[in-house]
Amino acid sequence: MTTLLNMENIVKSFSGITVLKNINLTVNQGEVVALLGENGAGKSTLMKIIAGVHRPTSGSIYIKGKEVTILNPKHSQELKISIIHQEFNLITDLTIAENIFLGREKRKFSGVIDWKLMHKETKKVLQKVGIDHLPAEKFISDCSVAERQLIEIAKALSFDSEILIMDEPTATLNDKETQTLLNLMDNLRKNGLGIIFITHRLEEVSQVADRIVVLRDGEYIGSEKVKHVTKDKMVSMMVGRDIQDLFPARSEASNDVVLEVNNVSVKNRLHNISFNVHKGEVLGVAGLLGSGKTDLSKALFGLYQLQQGSVKLFGQEIMTPKEAIDAGISLVTDDRKGEGLILDLSVYENILLPFYRKMTKTGILKKSRMDQIVDKWVKNLQVKVHHSSVEVGTLSGGNQQKVVLGKWLQMNPKLLILNEPTRGIDIGAKTEIYKIIKDLTNEGISILLISSEMPELLGMAHRIIVLHEGEISGELSSKEATQEKIFNYATGGETVGEND
Repeated sequence: MTTLLNMENIVKSFSGITVLKNINLTVNQGEVVALLGENGAGKSTLMKIIAGVHRPTSGSIYIKGKEVTILNPKHSQELKISIIHQEFNLITDLTIAENIFLGREKRKFSGVIDWKLMHKETKKVLQKVGIDHLPAEKFISDCSVAERQLIEIAKALSFDSEILIMDEPTATLNDKETQTLLNLMDNLRKNGLGIIFITHRLEEVSQVADRIVVLRDGEYIGSEKVKHVTKDKMVSMMVGRDIQDLFPARSEASNDVVLEVNNVSVKNRLHNISFNVHKGEVLGVAGLLGSGKTDLSKALFGLYQLQQGSVKLFGQEIMTPKEAIDAGISLVTDDRKGEGLILDLSVYENILLPFYRKMTKTGILKKSRMDQIVDKWVKNLQVKVHHSSVEVGTLSGGNQQKVVLGKWLQMNPKLLILNEPTRGIDIGAKTEIYKIIKDLTNEGISILLISSEMPELLGMAHRIIVLHEGEISGELSSKEATQEKIFNYATGGETVGEND
């Protein structure tokens, strides 16, 4: 078996702070290696070294047995290494073919782009990932999230890559799309590729990976063959402790109604949505991609104009985001980079963003009060950052999500809308988020929990409503809810036994 990549004793320091300490990583031909670790463990930094973004402070890198210094991302590609980032790097206003061959367009002798040849070559690489039915001239903006993920992989394969790094590739996919991607990874492995698979979904690791490599706090913890390690052992290696009772016992919800949603419709998005949320209740919202879950969160926050119906918090009608915030509604968006954060601002500034208006009624900002708020939430949410003045865009995806959560929790909300709150967050951090949700409900705060992870909904919610094509297709109590019933409602069907 050929060893494609061997990294020995990799050390990386930034401004005197060591973030990677003697890391070892080996990837063989025809092998899927799952790189595991909590947010801030050093996974992203290690991948940036392989991709040529950073150079190691010390240590050695070997490609097929030959020691190399990876100079830059272009050199990394020349070494047949490709990385697929968690956030897509496709240009939505260009076509599939233009994205795949961006900067290396096929040209005729005259220098004119050879569109016919480029479309033909695009079809070939799309065929490798099973989406050759898509026209090469189709715009990325017209492609689904799952199609974009596969296009990213096709683009990587167009470089004749031998080492493929996949960073959270299933984070935005539903169950069916995830299975398609895992099957593709299996086929790529059989074709001899070496794959580094970064994920927090341990069930996917068990299904597709051959071996795990675990990092914790920038240190190499160990490597194990997947067939010899349990899920609990993986967790223990990642967090340094056993995780017991992932989902805390539910608090008892009150009968008092906090949120009333009556017959809400948003043009081409939502149709006749009605439900209530009670004080101290976690109401789960399930549904497949495109079912209207995110549209619902935005409608409740006043971001969409209602075609009909009303949204009321404690009887007060909500029509704009300002009214929502003032009434006590907070929204943790699923798009942390596009909607939840200003990436060029610091952690400090992002956490305080919604609070400035409340703090400046006298026209004076009290720095001591601001420091107190920021320090509290950085500590409570265990945001891994050496100082709150650091730009939030430099943090890992999971730590960025924690900053979004802190930004809204410091507003002391009465209703907290959480849209995919644990997406891209490791299992240790998930337990912390779940405990925070439990503590909030103990205080009488209501939670609308929108999630694609069924175990999360089943473990946390008092009730679950299911959306299908912008409508509520079913409602289940925690006692009667099962993954099968949720999925049947989510696909527009009836639950098993409903008409028996």
